[in-house]
Amino acid sequence: MFTGVKVFSATKAKEREELGENVTRWLKSNADLEIVDRVVCQSSDNEFHCYTLVLFYKHGKSQQQPPQQP
Repeated sequence: MFTGVKVFSATKAKEREELGENVTRWLKSNADLEIVDRVVCQSSDNEFHCYTLVLFYKHGKSQQQPPQQP
């Protein structure tokens, strides 16, 4: 189960070169999150190549809220 989603995408060459650094920076600044799944996609046409990384996460144990009573 996850509580949030973060999407990274890049189409231009410079953006693609920086994508890994951007993901690493986000992960470090959100170290309290637990990544539970990920999806990586690449799509292309005659001119553009787009990379997309989708991270599914849940908040760390210290931030989880107790279950709600029915």
